[in-house]
Amino acid sequence: MNLKSRELQACTIIDGIQDELKSISLFLHNNPELGQQEVRAVQTISRYMEQHGFDTTVGLTKCPELRTAMRSDIGLDRLHKMAFLGEYDALPELGHGCGHNLIAIMSMGAAIAFSQTARDTWGTTFFGCPAEETIGGKVFMANEGLFKGYDGALIIHPGGENEVGGTSLATHPLEVTFYGRSCHIASLTDSGINALDCAVDLYQSIKMMKQDIFPKGAIVGAIFTQAGTAPNVVTDKATLRMTVRGATVSDLEDIILPAIKAAANCIATSYGATVDMHHYEPLFKDMRQDERLVSLFDEVMTELGESPRKLPPDEADGSTDVGNVSYEVPTAQPTLNIGNQLEAHTPEFACAAGSPYGLDQAIKGAKIMAVVALRYAESLEV
Repeated sequence: MNLKSRELQACTIIDGIQDELKSISLFLHNNPELGQQEVRAVQTISRYMEQHGFDTTVGLTKCPELRTAMRSDIGLDRLHKMAFLGEYDALPELGHGCGHNLIAIMSMGAAIAFSQTARDTWGTTFFGCPAEETIGGKVFMANEGLFKGYDGALIIHPGGENEVGGTSLATHPLEVTFYGRSCHIASLTDSGINALDCAVDLYQSIKMMKQDIFPKGAIVGAIFTQAGTAPNVVTDKATLRMTVRGATVSDLEDIILPAIKAAANCIATSYGATVDMHHYEPLFKDMRQDERLVSLFDEVMTELGESPRKLPPDEADGSTDVGNVSYEVPTAQPTLNIGNQLEAHTPEFACAAGSPYGLDQAIKGAKIMAVVALRYAESLEV
């Protein structure tokens, strides 16, 4: 069977299971579960993948963060392997305001269709990736080596327009706590050590560094989470919590964060205070979109009536744990329109993620991904 025939067969397979996939998506939409609590989602998806011949494992490795991660495999011992990345966690109060119920069925449908139409040298894995909205499950999956040995990893994200290309920002949130010495603000014998002064100085220092030394793309957002208990007492403990982002991991880890940490230590020393620093979330790496996969997504989306906007390689407006996958295996994540100009993490987006149009687009997304996977696989066979 030639490539074109296999592509048509893959789309026919997805058409044949579209009602079941939509039903699963609506179940997830109507029963939202927060990150690391996605028990019903995992049970439902696992059961369905097993019905289509996949061997399923839930709770990957001994890493506690991956207790609701899962994988469904066919042909792991084959020469080549393709990974399809699914998500299923929801947002507090909003539910599926990021459309993960659609991401799940797009990757499920594509994995099932690819497994039945790819050459027999190809194995298939559907990865169920938990807690994208919180800890970033794919960060831990990548750290555990779960994506090593795959020839490609595919995922489509629903959005307010069709897009391919671009990147994401690296991010490694940081918390800095200064410890001083408390005393009465009007004491004649002890001026204390004001931890809040240290925190304010660091905040101001970061503002200056953003203008003077940070590389292009650097973003630092900061809030004071501890700043004293009474105005007539010198503050002995003050905490800054920061989201720290850079265009690349190198910019972030080699320039931006070292500069912030050096400034914090210098400020603490100058006041006679002490300082503690720790990262309260893991490192999300920047996205390295594979050019061949991006080109194929552009091609196939256009063929199926969803012509995408092509983003410059350095355009980024957020961070994603898919970036960590892209450091391990050729990866692409285009965006598929489910409602013009919709913004994720809004009630309107959550509504669209459960709408008939949103579900129809997810079925189209599954076809796009399956066809891209088949063409990519064929290019590696040549």
